[in-house]
Amino acid sequence: MKPMKHPTSPACRPVAAPALLAATLTVGLASLLPLPPKVVAGTATGQLLTQTVLRQAVAAQIALPATLPAVAPVADPAPLAAHLATPVADPAPPAAKLLAVRKIWDAAPHNAFTDLVRFRDRWYCAFREGKAHVSAGGAIRILTSADGQEWTSVALFRNDKGDLRDAKLAITPRGELMAVAAVAWHQRQPHSHQTFAWFSEDGQRWSEPVPIGEPDVWLWRVTWHGPRCYGIGYSTTKDRFIRLYVSEDGRTFATLVPRLYETGYPNETSIAFDGDTAYCLLRRDGQPSSGLLGIARPPYKQWEWKDLGVRIGGPHMLRLPDGRWVAAVRLYDKKVRTALCWLDPEGGRLSEFLTLPSGGDTSYAGLVWHQDRLWVSYYSSHEGKTSIYLAQVAFPAGR
Repeated sequence: MKPMKHPTSPACRPVAAPALLAATLTVGLASLLPLPPKVVAGTATGQLLTQTVLRQAVAAQIALPATLPAVAPVADPAPLAAHLATPVADPAPPAAKLLAVRKIWDAAPHNAFTDLVRFRDRWYCAFREGKAHVSAGGAIRILTSADGQEWTSVALFRNDKGDLRDAKLAITPRGELMAVAAVAWHQRQPHSHQTFAWFSEDGQRWSEPVPIGEPDVWLWRVTWHGPRCYGIGYSTTKDRFIRLYVSEDGRTFATLVPRLYETGYPNETSIAFDGDTAYCLLRRDGQPSSGLLGIARPPYKQWEWKDLGVRIGGPHMLRLPDGRWVAAVRLYDKKVRTALCWLDPEGGRLSEFLTLPSGGDTSYAGLVWHQDRLWVSYYSSHEGKTSIYLAQVAFPAGR
C-alpha cells in the first residue's frame, strides 16, 4: 500500500486569497475562543490556532465563506496572511534509534561485502574474505549465531581459479538456504566472470557450486517472490547493460528482459516486492552516475525508472511492516559512509535518516526485520581494519 500524502504537504497548491482567508479564520477563531480578534490575528498563539483550523478545513474540503459577517475590525491581519500563503510542511518522520552496533568478524586482512538472513531460527551472515578489496584468492565465509552476539563459522567457499566476490543469501520455497557469489577468473579469457549458487537444507552442509545465469553477466543478488526467483545480472564486458532473469528452482535461470537498462554503466541491484509490484534499486557508475528506482508490474517486462538524484553503492532495500521503505546504501557526498535512507517510491527520492558508524571502505548491507527492529550487517574500515559489523535499529511508529 502506497503512503498517502498529507493534504498540507509542500506538494499541495498554496492557499488562494490569503488575506481574505486570514480574516475569515480570525473571525471563526474569535467566535470559538475567549480571545479578542486582535489577539488571534496578531500573536504566535493566533497563528498556531489558525494553522490548526486551516489543516482541518483543507482536510475536510470545507468551502470557507466568501463574505464576512459584520464584526469588529481585525488588527493588522497581514502577518497572519503571509503565514497562511506559505504551505505548511509535514513534521519530520520520527527519528530512528541506533540501539547497538558490534564488530562480529575481522579474521582476514580484508572482510567485506555482506548479506544477512534468518533461517531456521538462527542468524546467517555471508561475506568475502581476502587480502584486499580486490585480490586473488578471495573466499566466501558464512557465519551463524543463535542470538546475534556470538558467531561461529559454518562454511568457507573457495575457487582456486578465481576470486569469489559479493556473497548474497536467500531462502528458497523448498526451505533451502541459498548462497550466491561470482568468481572473477584469474585468466580472463574466454570469460571474466561466472555466478555460482550453493544450497543447504540445514545451514551446515552445503552442495557443490552450481553455475547460474550466463558467463560475463554477474547475477549480483536474487529475490524469491512466491514460487519464482528473480535476479538482475550486469555485464562485465565493455558492453554495459543489466539483464533480468527468472528461475523456477534457483538453479536454471531464463532471460526475462535481455537489456533492462543501459545508460550510465548500470550494475548492482536490489529487487523487492510490495504485493506483485516489483521495485529495483539500481547503482550506476558511468555518466550519469545517480542511482535509479525501477518499478514494474507482472510480467515485469515493462519498467518505469526514476532518477534518485544521488550516487549510491552497494544497494539494498526492505519494506517495513508499516509500509515504509528503508534503503541501505553507500553515499559519496561529503564523507563516504554507509547510510540508512527513507525511500519514497512514488516521488523517487532517497532521504538519509541514519548514518551507521562507518567510513572509508564501507557498505554492502544485509537487512532483516526481526523482533520489531531492523538488523543490519555491513562492513567498514572506520576503525582501521576492514571488518564486519552488525547493527540494530529501532523505529517509532510510522505516521
